[in-house]
Amino acid sequence: MSDTEHPDIILCPGGPMLLRGDHVVQDAEGNAHRTWRPISAVCRCGKSATQPWCDGTHKVIPPKNRP
Repeated sequence: MSDTEHPDIILCPGGPMLLRGDHVVQDAEGNAHRTWRPISAVCRCGKSATQPWCDGTHKVIPPKNRP
């Protein structure tokens, strides 16, 4: 398998950014958050209650206002 078959970062249309493997995510306050899961979902809509992680809130945002 090539690396292109399993990219580290996947942008989901209208949804989160998925990270595969070990990464560090910085939140809006500058705090570092290390990923500990095989795949982590990072919020891109800015509305998640669990920032910087996605909680699915993007699903209730009108499609034209999604990332």
